[in-house]
Amino acid sequence: MDERSGIREIKGIGEKAEKTFGKVGIHTVGDLIRYYPRGYEVYEDPVAVGEIEEGHTMTVSGAIYGRVQVSGSPKMQITTLYLKDLTGTLKVIWFRMPFLRNTLARGGVITLRGRIVRKKDGLVMEHPEIFYPSIKYEEKRTSLQPVYPLTSGLTNNAVLKAIRQAVEITDLGEGSLPEMLVERFGLAEYKEAIRGIHFPDTKEEFYHARERLVFEEFLMFILSLRMMKEQKERVLNPYCFRDQELIGKFLDRLPYELTGAQKSVWRDIRQDMSGIHVMSRLVQGDVGSGKTIVALLAMIYAGLNGYQAAMMAPTEVLARQHFENIRNMLAEYEIPLRAELLTGSMKGKEKKEAYERIASGEADLIIGTHALIQEKVEYHSLALVVTDEQHRFGVKQRERLAEKGVCPHILVMSATPIPRTLAIILYGDLDISVIGELPKNRLPIKNCVVDTGYRETAYHFMRKQICSGRQCYIICPMVEESESLEVENVTDYTEIVREAMGKGIAVSYLHGKMKQAEKDEIMDAFAKNEIQVLVSTTVIEVGIDVPNASVIMIENSERFGLAQLHQLRGRVGRGKYQSYCIFMSASRSEETRERLEILNKSNDGFFIAGEDLRLRGPGDLFGIRQSGVMDFRLGDVFQDAKILQAASEAVKALLDADPGLEAPENIRLKKALEQTISQNVLETTL
Repeated sequence: MDERSGIREIKGIGEKAEKTFGKVGIHTVGDLIRYYPRGYEVYEDPVAVGEIEEGHTMTVSGAIYGRVQVSGSPKMQITTLYLKDLTGTLKVIWFRMPFLRNTLARGGVITLRGRIVRKKDGLVMEHPEIFYPSIKYEEKRTSLQPVYPLTSGLTNNAVLKAIRQAVEITDLGEGSLPEMLVERFGLAEYKEAIRGIHFPDTKEEFYHARERLVFEEFLMFILSLRMMKEQKERVLNPYCFRDQELIGKFLDRLPYELTGAQKSVWRDIRQDMSGIHVMSRLVQGDVGSGKTIVALLAMIYAGLNGYQAAMMAPTEVLARQHFENIRNMLAEYEIPLRAELLTGSMKGKEKKEAYERIASGEADLIIGTHALIQEKVEYHSLALVVTDEQHRFGVKQRERLAEKGVCPHILVMSATPIPRTLAIILYGDLDISVIGELPKNRLPIKNCVVDTGYRETAYHFMRKQICSGRQCYIICPMVEESESLEVENVTDYTEIVREAMGKGIAVSYLHGKMKQAEKDEIMDAFAKNEIQVLVSTTVIEVGIDVPNASVIMIENSERFGLAQLHQLRGRVGRGKYQSYCIFMSASRSEETRERLEILNKSNDGFFIAGEDLRLRGPGDLFGIRQSGVMDFRLGDVFQDAKILQAASEAVKALLDADPGLEAPENIRLKKALEQTISQNVLETTL
């Protein structure tokens, strides 16, 4: 059996299991082997009840005290027990597991491992793993247990069992890296790396395995980008652009003057679009730096020269917001161009009419979501493609939109503050411009880093802001133990917030398991101030611009990377009102305090990204993914910056010595690269 074999070759996987694995993209044995853990459970020594700390996953042992009780509604039954040792008593709860009342014997000694959270009645262990009798915990202690991404009907044990079997009986081969690179960079052999990433006996074995696989992932990505850039460099500009007097008048009539950085970037774009070759440019700018107006100038420039421009946004809410703003500005400043909206949720008749206007050229500036790249969409004269929040799109998606025209200019807008050294590597197919200053009228966000004892004060402050007409976000991190528990985490906390806020204040929530239409509906209601407090996971990291939102409180902020915290903070401070960010932390460590103080003292995303890079250490690898920037299978552009740099150096050395990868030692790598491109693997990255 090899990696191309179907997963039905694995013992115990029948037709039903095959369909379930298919839901997470596992169809072959190779897919299964490369279905890497999202984290690892590290089973450490139990602590006394009196030593538990909020916000941490901990293990405690003790006697079951009193009766095990079941309460709540039929849809949300909560099982509660109390565990007691010599130092105190701990309340423990499980969701939707009423059968535990019969399973757990009264008065027995038990070991529990779960996350410690603060409820109204104090610290509680939520939905823990049970070791009964306690001796079973010793079998796992000090080991690393892989935790895989799951979906409905797929358990961690099922994935673990299938992967263990696949690794044992599959001919894994030598991998795609030339032996020269493996030796030069001291990397693990491919077979060793696959075993080490799924079943590490030690942390050292895990680190060594992961380094090899991340290096290979980055190397393939950078090679693909280099090939794309070489192809683009040969493309001559087929469009004729002339200066437009209306753009100067438009800029003169704006109620503000562009910053020096905005003017510089607009100059780069104008020169590119009227130059010899087709533009491929990334515009990097911090949250609120004014990237959208620069993109609009480029779109108007295309429209006034008789061409079409398309802007693709990551969500329907954001696309609709861009459309409304652009349409209003075209009308207000008397620019004779027509804006068109195209999203997946539009009714059939609306779509058909939009298609006709786009195909005929009646629509000049087209704003939408992935609907812009559907087969039915035909453009009349597409000369400019703008993608907003690039890290939410695949490179291939950007390419598919570009293919709708005849070599259109490409403009990529990103608010992700990646240090320039990394950006040059990651956006190897693009030229880079940076908007490095904020508009003068923006009030800097006021920050504070507090512990959980400040929560009631924070609620009081938010109530005052709401009474003044403002709105608030509260961010909850995902629950580690199970994706399904993310829902309980947010909904449970929302009830606490509703009670704290009192009557007359509308509180709602967002989480990752909601359908996109539900998310858009909630965000739309929040934008209209029909909801005053939005409790959410990080799904709002790329979301609607709500200038009226003035407060964001981020719970368990120690569980996020600095770059992602900065992105979340960027949800406020977008209007004329003074805005505030409250970083709530349950951690008492000096290291956490130092990290969060960087955010407390600075609103500069590029400075923060650099500090994030400096402070990251290998210990973070066992927690949740932190960068929130790019969805590589394993790699993290901040965490693995040194590996990324090494992979970039390796690519340069490879192509300098063998530009076509024709040498015998590079044949495996060339085949893997061709397969990567043909399978659109890049669609899941940038």
